[in-house]
Amino acid sequence: MKKLVGLLTALILVGVLVACSNDADDDFTVVSVGVVGAFQDQWDAVNEILYDEGIRVNLVPFGEWTLPNTALNDGTTDLNAFQSTVFLENAIAANGYELAIVGSTFISPMNIFNGRLDIEPNPYRESLVGYIPNGSVVGVPSDPVNLGRALKVLEAAGLIDLDPAAGFLASELDIINFHVELEFLLAEANLLPQSLPDVDFAVINAPQALTHGLSAREESIFREDALNVDIADGLVNVIASRAGHENDPVFLRILEAYQTQAVKDVFENNFDGAFLPAW
Repeated sequence: MKKLVGLLTALILVGVLVACSNDADDDFTVVSVGVVGAFQDQWDAVNEILYDEGIRVNLVPFGEWTLPNTALNDGTTDLNAFQSTVFLENAIAANGYELAIVGSTFISPMNIFNGRLDIEPNPYRESLVGYIPNGSVVGVPSDPVNLGRALKVLEAAGLIDLDPAAGFLASELDIINFHVELEFLLAEANLLPQSLPDVDFAVINAPQALTHGLSAREESIFREDALNVDIADGLVNVIASRAGHENDPVFLRILEAYQTQAVKDVFENNFDGAFLPAW
């Protein structure tokens, strides 16, 4: 009998806790935000700022970059925060999504990492000419936006010249001059770090490098000067909503909480320079 009473007491207590939890959720305006990648500590700072206002961000992780915009467009999520302005614009043009920008978050430099080469790490070189031998195989992202950006990084490193008319979405066909003979291996951006043993070097997005334990500050051999390139505005990451909801007061308040010193501190202390504030 004592065991039965104890069990009933425990079940009642669990029921009370669940009820309290549900009541607590009812007191909050919960906003779902689609994200990609493991490094999302900045949202803890955002939620801490918004707690007393009864607003909570719930993150919805996706494993592929093609999925969060589809989920946002069909109403599965309320917002997303994973992509640059150019990536969003390209997705809208290609898929007919009805999405809009709420505001800016960060800019994330691309970095070049050694694969089979033996080059002393130094992300702040002005050029890689003289370091990369002819015939080297370089890994680059396969999606059009990140491929075009990676080619511009290779151009900034002095390895190639691109046709200026190609714009941001350049491809290998837009290379007008090789200062170093290169072969290209195209792979999904999130798989490039795993491809390093199969290439001589690779151009890798900072979040993907960080996810795989690659230090942009201590291991890369060249770093994109993301804040000072001619396409910097297009590289800024954004919070996106469905079109017509970009001025929703709750969404704008989430943006305000994001664009604070607390989030800047997270970027500086937690992410090895992978994210730079862009507001």
